[in-house]
Amino acid sequence: MWCRRLGWLFKTPSQPRGSTRHGSPWLPGDRRTMPAAPARCHHTASESLKCAWQLHGDHLELRYANTLMRFDFVWLRDHCRSASCYNAKTNQRSLDTASVDLAIKPKAVRVDETTLFLTWPDGHVTRYGLEWLVKNSYEGQKQQVMHPRILWNAEIYRQAQVPSVDCRSFLETDEGLKEFLRNFLLYGIAFVENVAPTKEDTEILAKRISLIRETIYGRMWYFTSDFSRGDTAYTKLALDRHTDTTYFQEPCGIQVFHCLKHEGTGGRTLLVDGFYAAEQVLRRAPDQFELLSKVPLKHEYVENVGDCHNHMIGVGPVLNVYPWNNELYLIRYNNYDRAVINTVPYDVVHRWYAAHRTLTTELRRPENELWVKLKPGKALFIDNWRVLHGREAFTGYRQLCGCYLTRDDVLNTARLLGLQA
Repeated sequence: MWCRRLGWLFKTPSQPRGSTRHGSPWLPGDRRTMPAAPARCHHTASESLKCAWQLHGDHLELRYANTLMRFDFVWLRDHCRSASCYNAKTNQRSLDTASVDLAIKPKAVRVDETTLFLTWPDGHVTRYGLEWLVKNSYEGQKQQVMHPRILWNAEIYRQAQVPSVDCRSFLETDEGLKEFLRNFLLYGIAFVENVAPTKEDTEILAKRISLIRETIYGRMWYFTSDFSRGDTAYTKLALDRHTDTTYFQEPCGIQVFHCLKHEGTGGRTLLVDGFYAAEQVLRRAPDQFELLSKVPLKHEYVENVGDCHNHMIGVGPVLNVYPWNNELYLIRYNNYDRAVINTVPYDVVHRWYAAHRTLTTELRRPENELWVKLKPGKALFIDNWRVLHGREAFTGYRQLCGCYLTRDDVLNTARLLGLQA
């Protein structure tokens, strides 16, 4: 997992803002309501509750479920779930955050077996479930992953024997759709079998889980080697591993491929788990991982072919991590589309090249390459934020269709089916 790693990317100050440097130790106490005003007021609930709290100048420390949490007073007032502060029907905040006094402090604090009670100077009472606080505290989130995954190389993936999902089950049952999405979320790729080899049927498949993202390539596209677009992909040449649309400010989240026809040889599709490769870099060269996660680069797409005139620029690091738990969530890797490196000072750029070489070496290890032959009737979904794809050169006529999906809608579908996404 990516949690609890790369601590230097998001360090927590050793002395929290406003804490009491010479306060009393945490002592056993009763459950009486304690006034919040004294800066060094300390209190713990009974040992049987496995909960203790301590007030500081501007925050509350709470220990529960083996987690030590710190809550800013404004945060505690802002997240109140009372009827006057939060609309439970719409799941939206009603409280005007800008109206909360930035110097606010609770007038009284009480804790029982399950709940924290805060009374504010105006008499308003806020109640928080202790389990809710653990789940939603910064300290609790640091220990969680947003998206559970199974990192893989070719052997790991083959041994897992991840099943494809039948098209009818995918389209007509929640069970089939959920199985597909579970595989997709865990591995970053998933297959649907027995799809009619037409663009129209592929579109029906895609719309089952998401809105289709329209781009400069259109909505649903045919893909042949006619060089109709200013892109190496529209040739018969081999393509090295890469992620798509790195030149978008937000690269497309999911890509769908369906081979409708191939009268020739070659053309196998290459798949590489970019997160698995990045994990190897993290283990062997953490400083280089950090560099790849911090240095911003430009990727660029310039096209002047026929009626297609485009100039796209996307900016971001190769590796993107959530700052609170250092979980990798996006890899932006495309050597074809990387623009001139003019966002990196001279004394960093050489180290960046070395780090990029380390990652590229991992991505190109033969044991990390999964080769699949796309055939009519078998649709492939790829997490474009995680899995790199490429292809070997081919002969003859080869036609694919496909599209990009909006990532938010795919994850929305998964959550509605009860999956963590």
